[in-house]
Amino acid sequence: MSDDLRTILDALRHLVRELRRTAAVAESRLGISGAQLFVLQTLARGKAGSINELAELTATHQSSVSVVVSRLVERNLVRRVASAVDARRMEIELTDAGRKMLARAPEVAQTRLFEGVRRLPAADRRHLSRTLETLVALMGAPAVPPALFFEE
Repeated sequence: MSDDLRTILDALRHLVRELRRTAAVAESRLGISGAQLFVLQTLARGKAGSINELAELTATHQSSVSVVVSRLVERNLVRRVASAVDARRMEIELTDAGRKMLARAPEVAQTRLFEGVRRLPAADRRHLSRTLETLVALMGAPAVPPALFFEE
């Protein structure tokens, strides 16, 4: 096996292990998935008015974010409210219960991965993007919008 192949696979294993580990910590400590915690933490950092804006902030497909938000609404951790500017538009905001949960929540690896990729030089991000898209195609993965990590 080539050194490059081992290095690539080891890096992917490290990423997946850390994503899985922090998701398990969120589940055991808080009773929510790592993806749900990632969305809560994203909401806490900035105003994501709509599902589309939240999808943009999490670099995730709108349908995936919508599913996670629905689960958070069911748990009373976020709520949908009519926009003060446009009553037809629904906005997402943390509830007091969501804020309290975040006060004792660990940071999930998705946040560190997101920030790490963002800090890469633009040329490196473009190259990584093309390479990973090619890899996914070579694997024959289904062409469906991917969910947030470890969220069905």
